[in-house]
Amino acid sequence: MIEWLSYAAAGTIAGLVAGLFGVGGGLVIVPVLMLVFSWQGMSADAVIHVAIGTSLMTICITSLSSMYAHHRYRMIDWFLVKRLAPGLMIGSLSGAVIAANLPSQWLQKVFALFALVMAARMWLPQPHSVSGKLLRIPIISSYGLVSGVVSAMVGIGGGTLVVPYLLMAGQAVQRAIGTAAACGFPIAISGVIGFILMGAYVHQIEADWQTGFVHWQAFAGIIATSIFCAPLGARLAKHLPARHLSQLFSMLLLVVGLLLLTR
Repeated sequence: MIEWLSYAAAGTIAGLVAGLFGVGGGLVIVPVLMLVFSWQGMSADAVIHVAIGTSLMTICITSLSSMYAHHRYRMIDWFLVKRLAPGLMIGSLSGAVIAANLPSQWLQKVFALFALVMAARMWLPQPHSVSGKLLRIPIISSYGLVSGVVSAMVGIGGGTLVVPYLLMAGQAVQRAIGTAAACGFPIAISGVIGFILMGAYVHQIEADWQTGFVHWQAFAGIIATSIFCAPLGARLAKHLPARHLSQLFSMLLLVVGLLLLTR
């Protein structure tokens, strides 16, 4: 019972923070799961791998909900999704393979550095349009590949990487956000497949509730509470200044990044 309660609490925190700060949740779920898994006595060699794999599994579900909502408002450019998806999927699968073979401390530092970069990015203005040529197949496929690798290695849906790129390619901000939301599913599903295969068949990870590097009990507990808490966080966010929220979240990422970097 205590395990279920701890995962439900993790989902509550992740959902509230994700809704409050407008992020997909991976940057929140991974460090929270690392704390919970460590507290439960999981091997230090597997904690971050399982946290990232499980985070991607939750994104498989939450991205579908987000995708449906944006599709209803016709905010997804499916033509661009089709151009991005192959690179994102190949990159995500590759990223999962790379992450699964990295020692836990190295992977922890990769996540920490990414959190620090995102913390710094939130103090900068949105990127301006550069050129529509960025949407040509060789360029967009290459960017999708790189984004997929990075997203799988840190357990995110890729919105933080895809949105700025689409803005630089001349897309409207609402359209960029909706299109990036649709890109979360191919990233997550490919990453999950990679983490399951690498954990179960390559590293032969065997534990209760686990298939490779995906922890199903944690997944169920997080989904059960985060889907209710994310809308609550979003409602709370309406009453707070957007700029202050962004700065507050950047400070949270800064603390998380520094703690993991020096751990």
